[in-house]
Amino acid sequence: MNKIPYKNPETVQRLEEMLKKRILVLDGAMGTMIQACELDEKDFHGERFLDHGTSLKGNNDILTLTRPDVIADIHREFLESGADIIETNTFNATSISQGDYHTESLAEELNFESAVLARSVVDQFMADHPDRSCFVLGSLGPTNRTASLSPDVNRPEFRNISFADLRDAYAESARGLLRGGSDLLVVETVFDTLNCKAALFGIEQVFEELGYRVPVMVSGTIVDASGRTLSGQTVEAFWHSIRHAKLFAVGLNCALGAAEIRPWIQELARVADCPVSLYPNAGLPNELGEYDDTPDQMAGLLGDFAAEGLLNLVGGCCGTRPEHIAAIRAATGEAQPREIPRKTAWCRLSGLEPLTITPELNFVNIGERTNVTGSAVFRRLIQNDDYPAALDVARQQVENGAQIIDVNMDEGLLDGPKAMTTFLNLIASEPDIARVPVMIDSSRWDVLEAGLQCLQGKGVVNSISMKEGEQPFREQARLVRRYGAAVIVMAFDENGQADSLERRVTICKRAWKILTEDVGFPPEDIIFDPNIFAVATGIEEHNSYGVDFIEATRQIKKACPGALVSGGLSNISFSFRGQEQIREAIHSVFLYHAIQAGMDMAIVNAGQLEIYDEIDARLREAV
Repeated sequence: MNKIPYKNPETVQRLEEMLKKRILVLDGAMGTMIQACELDEKDFHGERFLDHGTSLKGNNDILTLTRPDVIADIHREFLESGADIIETNTFNATSISQGDYHTESLAEELNFESAVLARSVVDQFMADHPDRSCFVLGSLGPTNRTASLSPDVNRPEFRNISFADLRDAYAESARGLLRGGSDLLVVETVFDTLNCKAALFGIEQVFEELGYRVPVMVSGTIVDASGRTLSGQTVEAFWHSIRHAKLFAVGLNCALGAAEIRPWIQELARVADCPVSLYPNAGLPNELGEYDDTPDQMAGLLGDFAAEGLLNLVGGCCGTRPEHIAAIRAATGEAQPREIPRKTAWCRLSGLEPLTITPELNFVNIGERTNVTGSAVFRRLIQNDDYPAALDVARQQVENGAQIIDVNMDEGLLDGPKAMTTFLNLIASEPDIARVPVMIDSSRWDVLEAGLQCLQGKGVVNSISMKEGEQPFREQARLVRRYGAAVIVMAFDENGQADSLERRVTICKRAWKILTEDVGFPPEDIIFDPNIFAVATGIEEHNSYGVDFIEATRQIKKACPGALVSGGLSNISFSFRGQEQIREAIHSVFLYHAIQAGMDMAIVNAGQLEIYDEIDARLREAV
């Protein structure tokens, strides 16, 4: 993902050197400053849009074209107040947001011209102040749509925007910002992480298209005292969802004032292994919608945060003016920047809440019953469009201890992508289910990709393999990585599914080398499935399948450090279908030994695992 070179490596180096020395200062609120100018409809229309049939007042982004002098003056004021980084006037300059004014066709032009304007102001300011290094930050706001939530309470599966629509709109805006000379990009005021993931996907596409990249920041917004985004994620879950993008910085802005945001910036500073930014509002809005925190009040609070070692970049959002930024710079200027922690290479997944797979966790249960190929009951529910009852199956799995739920819609009579999208959209509206990560399970890439475009959290793809050769494997792995998911790799190559100990280990080692060296997949996000096959089938060659899987697990964990091992547990006991007591005993005994060998997770019927020591001794020995 990061093999594309930086456009200006010297700019990135200068930024990184400055960040080591002090907390960098962002600018304040463009909207607040524009409001104070008391502009009228003529200012927004200018000469160019005299005949535009829609009111443009309030479309602050279009002022770049109609009153560039006003925007340039605001940029200049923030630079003079001490800002190191100024944002372009493009918070609502996506085609989606501009659609409200029937100016969506201007999106790329607005972003380009705003970046050009900010660039010219910054360059002139540095020419006049050779002791200052300042930068242009291309702003990509959240849009007025949400991909994780339905706007219609009666249709929770409905969305009024798709991942693809968001991806393309953000790519268009990013293209303009980059062509106009932005030093960095920020996806900001993120209230829905799925929107943000679409933005990051689109930005990466533009980097590929242009052949260069710039550093990218993300800034989320916590909407209330619960410490969650509007779409329901906790701070740590939000971080797990976007961490794949190798961000220059991650932070929080808007919604809350500095006093209210303290616990959530503390949490982000604890978990993020990159610089942390914070630019809160000037307090909470009063009854008139105005912000009351004075420069001294804000500076006092943010100075405390800086002294606690929480910040690398700091600035202001709604209600903050140049005097706020000057006070914040003075209050944080002597503090040491936050020390970036080194994180252990653990697999970090998320739904609405985080799941970190540490050695102490020992074993992860993946609920298997939301699978049309493995559950006749669930298949009938999906085929009959009884999604409320299908959701109850998922809910029961979580209540019974599933830490991840496996969702599979591979049935010949189903429209797989549609069924996957519908079910995952419904899950998103059920917090008691959506709190856990999702494993998207399919043998079809179109179904896997449909699922990936529905997950705001960091899920798992089950699965990809080398059965069609190395090149398709690489391409799918790169896309999984860009979507921000972990991946299960089946022990399957051009010669078929591995059914011997030697082939299991050989194929996994080969896949490991491709993923880590060619694709850039982090080892902790690679999960191998060395194939659990049925034992006691009456065929002598099958008798060693269980033991071979366990030994393969031991060898794979040694040869592929950091990778995890999983498998579909119910396969081992297929020969005993209808004899549930024996099947449960086989599952428990198999897991007892496989976990000792290094197996990290398995797809199981959560709630139906017998405790090893409580199995009848004769049955346990026979198994």
